[in-house]
Amino acid sequence: MGVLKTLYKQTFIYGLATVIPRMLSFLLVRLHTDKSVLQNVSDYGEVSLIFAYFVLFNVVLAYGMETTFFRFFSKEPNKESVLSTASVSILLSSFLFLVLGLLFQHQIATITHIHVNYIVLVVWTLFLDALVIIPFAYLRALGKPGTYTLVKLTNVIVNLGLNIFLLVLLKPLASGSKLWEAIYISNFEVSYILISNLVASGVTLVLLVRFYLKVSYNVDTLLWKKMLRYALPVLVAGVAFSINETFDRVLLERLLTEEVAKTSIGMYSACYKLALFMMLFSTAYRLGIEPFFFNQSKNQDAEKNYAQVLELFVVFGVVILLTVVVFIDFLKVLLIPNQAYWEAMSVVPLLLLAYLFLGIYHNLSVWYKITDRTKFGAYISVFGALITLLINGLFIAKFNYMASAVATLVAYFSMTLLSYYFGRKHYPISYNTKKIALYICLAVFLSALSFYKFRANYFLGTGLITLLIMIICANEKTMIKQLLKKHNED
Repeated sequence: MGVLKTLYKQTFIYGLATVIPRMLSFLLVRLHTDKSVLQNVSDYGEVSLIFAYFVLFNVVLAYGMETTFFRFFSKEPNKESVLSTASVSILLSSFLFLVLGLLFQHQIATITHIHVNYIVLVVWTLFLDALVIIPFAYLRALGKPGTYTLVKLTNVIVNLGLNIFLLVLLKPLASGSKLWEAIYISNFEVSYILISNLVASGVTLVLLVRFYLKVSYNVDTLLWKKMLRYALPVLVAGVAFSINETFDRVLLERLLTEEVAKTSIGMYSACYKLALFMMLFSTAYRLGIEPFFFNQSKNQDAEKNYAQVLELFVVFGVVILLTVVVFIDFLKVLLIPNQAYWEAMSVVPLLLLAYLFLGIYHNLSVWYKITDRTKFGAYISVFGALITLLINGLFIAKFNYMASAVATLVAYFSMTLLSYYFGRKHYPISYNTKKIALYICLAVFLSALSFYKFRANYFLGTGLITLLIMIICANEKTMIKQLLKKHNED
């Protein structure tokens, strides 16, 4: 239980780095969907489409080097060589992207259906974000979640502050001052949002620039080739994952008529944010368990610990699922007050369940990461991406964004089953599948009951949450006693 306690401490701190920034980003959702900022739902759809491409290109520019760095840093005796080789690799590829992106900005704008002025801002932001990939990974490898969290929070505070200033305060200031009037540009809201991201990324790099002053910049060519071979399947998996994650916005823009495409993307993207609670928990958990997987791989109790980690993830995950569904109408008023977006609320329960399965998949992925079979991660993610593309391609025209939500759920559920199936063959772990299935089925049933039968009945909903927690506690008496015993000993 000691290693699990360490894991949850790190997950909590990494969670702060993930949850608090995303919680602050909820303020941006509220800000961007306000009629006084972005007047039309389609304007928010434009912003969401741009950020969909952000996700895809962030993955491409990382090309699996973050996970690769963890793997080689944990097993190679010459850690300085791993650090230097990974850093130089990212530096060279990032500068190459910057040059090509600026040279071919007009061609990129034509392909993506995004204004060329936005492309320039996006290219520079992606470049800056790529340069902090290895510094952030290094902080995690050294077990410094506090520093990691502080830098992440600074990024969000700068981003949020600039959004508020540029979108809310600048226009009134411009009406009373020639200085601010010279700075203010009307109908420039989307660019202001992108400029805020760019400045925040620049500040983040400045905070981490000392990392590059310590790197030796010696490249071990043989090691670099090994790292690239390990990273390639991770890159493929990452691209496939980004397709599952955000490419549905691109498909909505391509497959719906021009009259409704951006508006549908806007509604879907805003309501998608309500599923962020599960995504945040899943992401924070992944940030904590990825180094944990590698560090525990040689421990004789590793398999037992991996099984407990998954079970506890599901326990917390199903409670989050039901809680968000019960209070979904309260959350929508709090975070998306503009009723023009509420039409897409029906996607939220599906997306919450999808991200629960994604979190389970991340837990199950331990087997191919610690056995260096990352190609299976690529196979599984590509399969999920194909499902996403197929369902969206066949059904968007008829079912709009509901097809996208269903595609996300089916893709992540399929990936979870495939990872479990292959894991049993190559690195068998005794997961308590019956108990896990029970919790998920019970949470889904209670969530459906709350959402479709007793919507906005918070008294009954709270009772359903209490019932779920009581059933879990009754089944987890042994684990709870062990955790409490260990806590008292500490």
